Amino acid sequence: MNHVSPLLAPVDEASAAPAIAFDDIRLEFGGKCILEGLSFAVAQGEFACVVGPSGCGKTTLLRLVTGLLSPSRGEVRRLGNAVDGPSREVAIVFQDYGRALLPWRTAAGNVGLALEAMGTPRQERAERIDALLDKVGLSGHGDKYPAQLSGGMQQRVQIARCLAQEPRILLMDEPFGALDALTRQALQDEIAGLVSDSGATALFVTHDLDEAIYLGDRVFALEANPGRLADVIDVGLARPRDQLQTREHPEFLRLRHVLFDHVQKSH
Repeated sequence: MNHVSPLLAPVDEASAAPAIAFDDIRLEFGGKCILEGLSFAVAQGEFACVVGPSGCGKTTLLRLVTGLLSPSRGEVRRLGNAVDGPSREVAIVFQDYGRALLPWRTAAGNVGLALEAMGTPRQERAERIDALLDKVGLSGHGDKYPAQLSGGMQQRVQIARCLAQEPRILLMDEPFGALDALTRQALQDEIAGLVSDSGATALFVTHDLDEAIYLGDRVFALEANPGRLADVIDVGLARPRDQLQTREHPEFLRLRHVLFDHVQKSH
């Protein structure tokens, strides 16, 4: 049985709709088929991860959810509505935090971008920015510029800026791929807690099988040429998860073997 977050308590048709739904998606570029017959849904409040070989269309899925791309066939829906363009209900965390942040703005200034775009009154911004920076572990660093921050701290700024939107859907495109192992693990725990606290739905793209299992309620495994759904893995590991105990759990190791076999067959 697929996992459904306990955060979900549908009270009407809108709240019962999946946060994200791909319905028989086909996408072509220049006569080449990138995605074919792709159908799956992510429940509201769920943390879903997507894995697969390079070229299977993982990042393309995120662009379809944002509305920056439209399918050649089929329909993408957000919260029950057909995607027809970008929405403030959707925020995306990129891997390349260096390019995602404005170098001439401080950490506080970068977080404030989202509040400015939402029209938040100036007198309210400072308090909200301070609260967001504190939430991602950057209290006292608001006056520093990106170049004065480590990679992990820069990624925390980007995450805080996304949270400032109060998104219902948080998309993440290998956000920790460029970070060292210890920083990566720390941010995995932080993002899991932040997503849970916010009640947002997360769609997280990664090449790292361990990361997908550690973070996800479910893992969607894709095959390439063209990109299509190969398997859906339910992750029944208890939350909150622990970097040592969870990764040593027999079920974690079993799921890792399942995903590893899938990736091997996909090459």
